Amino acid sequence: MAIIRYKGDYKALDAAALERWKGVPPAVAGDCLNRTASMAGRVSPLHPDMRIIGHARTIRVMAGDNACVHAAIPLMRKGEIIVIDAGGNPDVAIIGEILVTAAKHKGVAGFVIDGAARDVAELRAGDVPVFASASVPAGPHKGFGGSIDGPISCGGVPVRTGDLILGDADGVTVVPLEQAGAILEAGEAHVRKETDMLAQLAAGKTTAEMLGIEIPEITAE
Repeated sequence: MAIIRYKGDYKALDAAALERWKGVPPAVAGDCLNRTASMAGRVSPLHPDMRIIGHARTIRVMAGDNACVHAAIPLMRKGEIIVIDAGGNPDVAIIGEILVTAAKHKGVAGFVIDGAARDVAELRAGDVPVFASASVPAGPHKGFGGSIDGPISCGGVPVRTGDLILGDADGVTVVPLEQAGAILEAGEAHVRKETDMLAQLAAGKTTAEMLGIEIPEITAE
């Protein structure tokens, strides 16, 4: 089956905007997106210190096959994040040390895969962050097709090429590119609000007070 390649053009955020995004954690961005844009918990970093910020390049693979990823890597641009819909299959690794190293030489800034990785010890020690939903030694086949730069679902969240990907120890949030400016402003305000809440906690206030949640009277013995 042929690999389908979609048009992958998008207008990237400038360096200043990307720098500002470093101050907005995925959890905060997810809150600002009505808590609907964070991937399922199964998609997690191979090492808790891994962080990613960058534009998505999307790939959908056929079950147990990674030919599409090999074909996509020469198309990648520096700083992009490869986001792979592997159907959540935990039993066949779609990426490993060879593919991640190839992507590193193209300047790829990270991987997010709803599926399995292998060579996990090497990937944990490497400098390309990898977020995956499983690890397994079984390797993939090649040649059954897939798509590059088309719409996908990863970790239960829609992703399009160009969307902003944020990842840290909590997991991954997807910010639709057309909403990036508004969510950045909201995210920075949310961070300031949380900083103020922490200061109030240190001063003796409770979260119930801050959130207007009443302490119930005893109504049962």
